[in-house]
Order: sequence, then C-alpha cells, then structure tokens
Amino acid sequence: MNAQEQSLTNPFVVLGLPLVYRVSAQEVERAYLKRMAFAHPDRVGESGGIDAALLNDARAVLLDPENRANALIEILGGKSASQDRALPDDFLMEMMQRRQEIEEDLGSGDEQARERWTQWAHQERTKHEKEVGEQFDCAINSDDPLPDLQRCRITLNAWRYIERLIEQLDPDYDPSRADFS
Repeated sequence: MNAQEQSLTNPFVVLGLPLVYRVSAQEVERAYLKRMAFAHPDRVGESGGIDAALLNDARAVLLDPENRANALIEILGGKSASQDRALPDDFLMEMMQRRQEIEEDLGSGDEQARERWTQWAHQERTKHEKEVGEQFDCAINSDDPLPDLQRCRITLNAWRYIERLIEQLDPDYDPSRADFS
C-alpha cells in the first residue's frame, strides 16, 4: 500500500485530527463537518476534495472508542487483535468465575441480577477504556512505543471480551442471530 492509500485508510488523516486516543466526539464531529463541506460529488476530483464515504468511515471509527483504539494501535505500529490475542494474566480465570456467577444469578430467578451484572460489565468497560488511554499516552510520548502498544493490545483484547459479555447480558440477545466478529 502506498503512502496515499495509507493516508486514505487512516481515519485521523482523513479527518485532519492528531494521532491521539483522547479525542472528543465534538472534535470528531467538527472535523467531519469541516471536511464534509468539500465532499460534494462535483468537488471530489478537485484538489482538497474528498470522498464522502471515506469521511463517513473515518467518523464512525473515531466516534467509537474501541474502534478508535484499534485503529490507533495499528497506525502506531502495534499488532492487530488477530495478530496478538494475549490477555492480562489471570483474566480468563477471573472471567470464567464471573460467568459462572452470572449464570447462577440469572438462573436463580433474581429479577435484578441481569441489571447488576450489566452494571458491573459497564464499569469494567470504563476501567479498560481509561487504562487504554493511559497506555496510549505513554506510547505516544515514548522513544520506544512498542512495549506500551503491546500492553495496550492486551487491554484491548480484554475490553473486547467485556463488550461481548455486555452483548450477551442483553435480554434480547439471540446467539443464533448474533454477529460473532
């Protein structure tokens, strides 16, 4: 992939935003609207014109914290989730215990159990999101960002696991119709 193709797949470049994890939804929207003004089909061939689909894709990636983190880690030279599936030490054992507790609580008929576990999972998500932000701060300010990017990948993998748990705690979750990506 040449430099121009790489810049078109980099959502930060597409929207003209700095390579940072901590970017607000308002900053993304402002950059998106500013660039969208030049996305009229008659202007795409002009200097500075850009395809609206690229803008829409970049906006969608940057508005979602997990997708933004995954994009940023790869842009900075870290491994993708498919290249590195590592998890924090003892994470799987802890999740197996949590899942057993969840199944027991949901099976007990306790009407509030699903809500309590959903709340717990959302708190875990927030914890992982904060940790990822701190790891990116370290990576971006480091002469050797790869160790921080490795830690970030591990945290992102755990985050993905928590996201799946949140999906599965939804009372309307149907595993036969679910997207297992």
